[in-house]
Amino acid sequence: MLKGANLPVRVAAVRAVLGWSSGAGVPDADGSALLLVGGKVRNDDDFVFYNQPAHPAGAVRHEGKTSGGGVVTDTLFVNLARVEPVVERIILAASADGGTFGSVRGLHIRLLDAGSGVEVARFDSPGATTETAFIFGELYRRAGQWKFRAVGQGYDSGLAGLARDFGISVDDEPAPAAATQVPTAPAPAAPPPAAPAPSTGGWPSVTVTGPDGQPRQIGLPATVPPPVAPPPPPMAPPAAPVAPPSPPAPPMAPPTPPPAPPMAPFAPPVAPPAPPVAPGPPAAPAAPVRLTKVTLTKQAPTVSLTKQGGSSGSMRVNLNWSMRGLEKRGLFGKRKSAQLPDLDLDLCCLWELVDGRKGIVHPLDNQFGALHQAPYILLDGDDRTGAVETGENLTINLDHAREFRRILIYANIYDGAESFAGLDAVATLYPQHGAPIEMRLDECTVQSRAGVLFLIENVNGELVVRRESRYIIPEPGQFRNQAVDLAYGWGLSWVAAGPKT
Repeated sequence: MLKGANLPVRVAAVRAVLGWSSGAGVPDADGSALLLVGGKVRNDDDFVFYNQPAHPAGAVRHEGKTSGGGVVTDTLFVNLARVEPVVERIILAASADGGTFGSVRGLHIRLLDAGSGVEVARFDSPGATTETAFIFGELYRRAGQWKFRAVGQGYDSGLAGLARDFGISVDDEPAPAAATQVPTAPAPAAPPPAAPAPSTGGWPSVTVTGPDGQPRQIGLPATVPPPVAPPPPPMAPPAAPVAPPSPPAPPMAPPTPPPAPPMAPFAPPVAPPAPPVAPGPPAAPAAPVRLTKVTLTKQAPTVSLTKQGGSSGSMRVNLNWSMRGLEKRGLFGKRKSAQLPDLDLDLCCLWELVDGRKGIVHPLDNQFGALHQAPYILLDGDDRTGAVETGENLTINLDHAREFRRILIYANIYDGAESFAGLDAVATLYPQHGAPIEMRLDECTVQSRAGVLFLIENVNGELVVRRESRYIIPEPGQFRNQAVDLAYGWGLSWVAAGPKT
């Protein structure tokens, strides 16, 4: 498609697949979607991206990245049949992480029928330079029919700038604090100035500040005098001589009393008005969307959970993977010519508490752990196919962070591939109170089926996460879990376990 072109979309659901060529110095890219009503989002829930991977209505979700054959993809799923009727457009965008799109080669978006995988549309981005965010296209309704338009609009302000343009509140780049005045109660009216005090001889004159903030002088006694009784009232002057009485006057008729005023009609007593109800506190604004994430690399392999505020609450550890591209690279060993097998990866961890207790959490023998008692780590299940949308997950109860000495998170290939080499897998930590922390399993160059992901250590009360990206090859006669234990000196005792149940 050319920029500005559009075409009808006659399928019930699509996958918007953002793709680009991998290579040294190429920044990562992240796909996102914005659901618009009247050109803006209704609220922050209408923004779907790596930190908010699913829309509440269930119509749009972020499915994550895969890599293979020199191409990296990030996918958004859109169920057009479930999009709310008020939603007019769905913007399909991306942001560059650690560079500009000018450094990204082969940048494109493909729209696929989610049911059959058939390509519905493809748009190759024209000549990006300094842009750090791009709108690749949009799905929009016209006369009850969904259409796709190739947009190709770039932004130099990154994902935050793009999101703000459509009404998202973002906390990554707070606006400069404006000068604000704290409301105060009105000052009381100043009383009238006091009359000047009479001269008191030995009473000094003192300057004080009145309630109106103005200086004034008053007289104060140097010493407090004893109370003085008030002077007696003056004597009345002598009375004048009394005249002799006059003769009595004739009797007068008694005065006629004035008429009584008319009575007011009776009215029941009126209750005094109720005092005004003080307004309640304003509703707290919704928390802004957090756009930050942490990608651990060889150059930046560690991050402090404590310093970024993520050392309490729960932390989900997610492992997700894809089968795409594995068959042509011959990673299935003896099964290469057979029907594609299910790829079964196990997410595991070794744990040690500060009191010396230690152990393992893994799906063998249903050792899934516990969240509210030791080891305070829980495995949610065993995804044997990679078909479960959320992959496999561990949850770590960081409210017990002080009890952890160290946690080693790793993955085993139980079935379906002979090595992590070329496998499309991403491991991500999702702390409840911090940015996601991710790493890719894309550097394996040996025939290893045990890949160590993260080591979390308590360093003087601070939880530190370190990217390991280490692939373990067991010695003859060793179990894979045992080989991981020996590589990190955990010191557990090992016996053969039964098959997966």
